[in-house]
Amino acid sequence: MNNLIETKNLKKSYKLGEIDLEILHGIDLQIKNGEFVAIMGASGSGKSTLMNILGCLDVPSSGEYFLDSINVTNMTANEQAEIRNKKIGFVFQGFNLLAKTSALENVELPMIYNNTPTKIRKEKRKEVLELVGLGDRGDHTPSQLSGGQQQRVAIARALVNDAPIIFADEPTGNLDTRTSHEIMELFTKLNKESKRTILLITHEQDIANFSDRIIRLQDGNIISDIKKTDPQPPERGL
Repeated sequence: MNNLIETKNLKKSYKLGEIDLEILHGIDLQIKNGEFVAIMGASGSGKSTLMNILGCLDVPSSGEYFLDSINVTNMTANEQAEIRNKKIGFVFQGFNLLAKTSALENVELPMIYNNTPTKIRKEKRKEVLELVGLGDRGDHTPSQLSGGQQQRVAIARALVNDAPIIFADEPTGNLDTRTSHEIMELFTKLNKESKRTILLITHEQDIANFSDRIIRLQDGNIISDIKKTDPQPPERGL
């Protein structure tokens, strides 16, 4: 597997009056094609800042970021938007669906932005809705769907452009435990069967456990990076 994501000494600072507040303190990270990775950390740990940079929604203050071997560190906003459309599908906690628009039309939106021909759009949107188990709900609006079904629509929308990586930011935050696990099982299936790389942001351990690798952030630093195949560190004595 090749590195799909690689950062080198990645730092991010924000100006707070006359003070530079550093959020990320030199992140070195490699994520291989086809991995399912969870990033965990308390509020203020830097996980959202890191995800915004990795998702080409923000740029680092210093360091380098390579996405699919492309150095995206100093890209313009338009260049970032283009690479996002090609490489990344996003799934958010709040679903972000258009309220008065059907499931099929919500899924279709990224293809409209990419100027995909109408015939291909119609075929593809139906295909991915079926993939997430909602083939019979295409005409339903978000208000006619449960929270779990709305998140499935959002996942279908993230898949529709065949992006190689899915960024899921607290995707189960608005769902009950049973539905949350159903959504995570869907992510696991997509990762195993379609080999898509999935990067999950969560603060919930049971949700992170669905992934194959858990990275923990604290105060803008990676404090642990454990794969399921790695030997577990011994528990510290009291």
